[in-house]
Formats: sequence, C-alpha cells, structure tokens
Amino acid sequence: MENVEELYRDYFPVVYKYMLSLCHNKEIAEDVAQESFLKALKNIDQFQGHSKFESWLCQIAKNTYFKQYGKDKHLAPLEEDQEKNRSENTEAKLIQKESAFAIYRVLHRLEEPYKEVFSMRMFGELSFAEVAELFGKTE
Repeated sequence: MENVEELYRDYFPVVYKYMLSLCHNKEIAEDVAQESFLKALKNIDQFQGHSKFESWLCQIAKNTYFKQYGKDKHLAPLEEDQEKNRSENTEAKLIQKESAFAIYRVLHRLEEPYKEVFSMRMFGELSFAEVAELFGKTE
C-alpha cells in the first residue's frame, strides 16, 4: 500500500496540472486526476514502460476527461481568484476580461494539436520536454 501512496504523492501534482491545463476548473481537474489514478491502478498490468509513467497517467486522464466532459469543455473560462478580484478596480477588471476574451478567441481558432499544446504549456505550466513527451515528439 505504501507504493500506491508514493505513486499518488509523486504523480498526482503532474496529472492535476495537466488536467487543469485542459479544463481550467480546479474541481474537475482534481476529480479526473483522482479517477485516473483509480483506473491506472486497476490496469497497472497494461503499463508496458514504453513511455514515462506520468505520460501514461496523463493519457488516461485526458481520455477520462474527454469521455466524461466532452471535447468542447476544455475551453471553459478560467476560475476567478476571489481575493485578487476584490482588490482590482472596475477598469482593471474590464481590461482583463477583454484581454482574456481576445486570447480565448484566438485559441478557439487554433487547430488541434496546437490548441492543446498551448494550453498545456501556458495554463498547465508543463515544460516543452513534458509536452513533447505527451505527444511522442522531440522538443
């Protein structure tokens, strides 16, 4: 049981960040990451070691997310940080909202896999090496 706890402790942050980069919703990202670990543990014998364990987990998470929430939900609005919003004035909020909408408009027009790569890199804070590995490509 200690090995399961170690795996969870070591890899949950990676899977959670990846999911957050796809859905921009903390609750969904956490739920999908947890469910992905359950699926991975049930199917651990299918892990063949051709990729890193974290890449395998992220692929399970991605499939779980798209199966449960649909492909269109990965562009859901970013969750607002309530404390930050309290301190901003109305003009700053309007500028921020307009800027975010402009970014989402551009992202919406991107084709896959560019849209997903951008989201993983910017919102999920994955390194170029991590993104490349998930896609089976070089940096």
